[in-house]
Amino acid sequence: MVSPETDGNNIRFDLKIIASTIEQGSRVLDLGCGSGDLLAWLKTNKNITCTGIEQDKEKAARCISRGLSVLQGDLNEEVDDYPDCCFDYVILSQTLQQVFEPARLLHSLARIGRKVIVSFPNFSHYSIRLQLMLGGVAPKSDQLPYSWYDSPNIRVITLKDFRKFSRDVGYTILKEIAIRTNPTNSEGRIVDHFKDLRATYGIYIIEQKHND
Repeated sequence: MVSPETDGNNIRFDLKIIASTIEQGSRVLDLGCGSGDLLAWLKTNKNITCTGIEQDKEKAARCISRGLSVLQGDLNEEVDDYPDCCFDYVILSQTLQQVFEPARLLHSLARIGRKVIVSFPNFSHYSIRLQLMLGGVAPKSDQLPYSWYDSPNIRVITLKDFRKFSRDVGYTILKEIAIRTNPTNSEGRIVDHFKDLRATYGIYIIEQKHND
């Protein structure tokens, strides 16, 4: 079992893994930050200068009530207002599957952040493959629990898809972490073998390729 440092705060396992990759004292922007659990953890445990963007008004208000610096708005628009390289890390956690133009957004994130951390549910998990093969219907999982007609997700992504996407649009994958979580995402472990089949989430640290 992976046990990143923790102060006892109850944050999701994938967020603990993301937090463990971020260096002390960094400048971080969290896009789609929800109620601010990751930002609060980083601020408390790693002396991080934290900023977030959240579209949901209630969640943004919750962040502000926790003393976090969070903007309420559309992340696709808000990121254009930041200057180049103003963050060490930009985080897009479990949000990529809801983005209309992922290549355009990642270009903006790589402009304002030295490194970009992207995570998403893995649509090639063996349970999803079995549901589609044996049941013949759009599959669901604990990580992707919606029916095809009421899902906020406009696309589904596999680990192999993201690796190819990164190459195609000009990003270097600095680190890939595949994890397997329990149904509530409160606990889990890193997957080292047969990642595409066994991982429930993929976490990637990427940067834009530079021509020497």
